[in-house]
Amino acid sequence: MAAGTLTGKVALVSGAGRGIGRAVAERLAREGALIVINDMDEEPAEQAAQAVRDAGSEALTCVGSVTSADFAERFVSTAIDGFGGLDIVVNNAGYTWDAVIQKMTDEQWNAVLEVHLHAPFRILRAALPHFKAAAKAEGEAGRPVHRKVVNISSLAGLGGNAGQSNYATAKAGIVGLTKTLAKEWGRYRVNVNAVAFGMISTRLTADHGRPEAWIDVEGRQVRVGIPSNVIDGAAGLIPLGRAGTPAEAAGSVYLLCTPDADYVTGEVLSCGGGLAL
Repeated sequence: MAAGTLTGKVALVSGAGRGIGRAVAERLAREGALIVINDMDEEPAEQAAQAVRDAGSEALTCVGSVTSADFAERFVSTAIDGFGGLDIVVNNAGYTWDAVIQKMTDEQWNAVLEVHLHAPFRILRAALPHFKAAAKAEGEAGRPVHRKVVNISSLAGLGGNAGQSNYATAKAGIVGLTKTLAKEWGRYRVNVNAVAFGMISTRLTADHGRPEAWIDVEGRQVRVGIPSNVIDGAAGLIPLGRAGTPAEAAGSVYLLCTPDADYVTGEVLSCGGGLAL
């Protein structure tokens, strides 16, 4: 078993089969956390789970769409039944489906809000009874414990982004949810924070003209990524001069999961190399 700052903690990480989510799962695992991996597809979920085991920790998988009606309860139950508790929730799952507003369909709008905002709400609602029960028991025993929620937002949610009214609205909503739950859940010693990512090198920020930019989302073919000319110009806008890596993105999430962040709640940490939209 890996030993570190999160030894024995149980973490849910949605969208952990690839990209930032997988990097977060591996980072928390290296610090000793037990990870419940979620992805829509079984193969990447199992690959990520094996990476967690290779890092010296333990992993379970909960395959399926975070937007499914029964997902939130199933996700939380996987942690409780499999590992005996729940300490960390990272709401990371999502994708982009871009268009300027006059070309955006109701389907595009609703799908992106569903995955980026409605699903985290349901997951956190399902987690609360366990947080409350644990806080009560630990308080009575005189050994208070802090638990962590890290919601993933975006610089688009803080400043808007052309062509992403659905995504920017969802990510702004996550900020509101984060700040509200920080106020509601402080009594249970749950720290609720968010990380707003800028340009991180994943399939969501790769050239949308490549063949693999088309992904299947519950039977819908969605083109993800951004135009190549935007990618080419992005480095000049980022003070650090480059896009971030998934490992660097994961580091910012990890910071908010550590005991050093026990008195930090209701905050939004920007992780964008200095970029401000």
